[in-house]
Amino acid sequence: MGHETTRHESTEHEARAHESPAHVSTGLAGTPHASTADASTADASTADASATHEITLVVNGTARRARVPARRLLSDCLRHDLGLTGTHVGCEHGVCGCCTVLLDGRPVRSCLTFAVTVDGAELTTVEGLAGEDGRLSAVQRAFAECHGLQCGFCTPGFLCTVTALLRDNPAPTDEEVVEGISGNLCRCTGYQNIVKAVHRAAELLAEEA
Repeated sequence: MGHETTRHESTEHEARAHESPAHVSTGLAGTPHASTADASTADASTADASATHEITLVVNGTARRARVPARRLLSDCLRHDLGLTGTHVGCEHGVCGCCTVLLDGRPVRSCLTFAVTVDGAELTTVEGLAGEDGRLSAVQRAFAECHGLQCGFCTPGFLCTVTALLRDNPAPTDEEVVEGISGNLCRCTGYQNIVKAVHRAAELLAEEA
């Protein structure tokens, strides 16, 4: 009995070992189909990435239209599509704050924002901080008066950040000023004159109120 069981198991083992090559190749036949599907998906993704979208942005009070790829950064849209080069691009990682603009009044990093995601939004860039008559804003005048800039590359981001800061906190303390501008980097001034400029801007705004 034991010998018969052994011979039966051996026969089954040999049968499995000598399965039809056609059966084995069936499993391999799926590989090209999977590759074709992956390629189709990749082609579709590439097509989606290259497609353009029409967006409307209210920039500095004026409605502006642009046709941009889905991956166009807001900073690039402002600079290259709309010609507003006052917005500077530094680190392109959201660290330095040079590209800061106001999105519906809030400071945001335009180098981390896709343009298509802000379709219909209101944006204020450094070009829009001055009054309609061309007079510089209180923040801009304070930075000039207190020498709160040197090379000026980081200045547009600081001006937008400080504009929002003083709107929300018209009379900040030194600590609140330092905290408020901590997301913007300056390699020139050492920040002392920037802090002075923020306080001076607060004074000018209070005088105008």
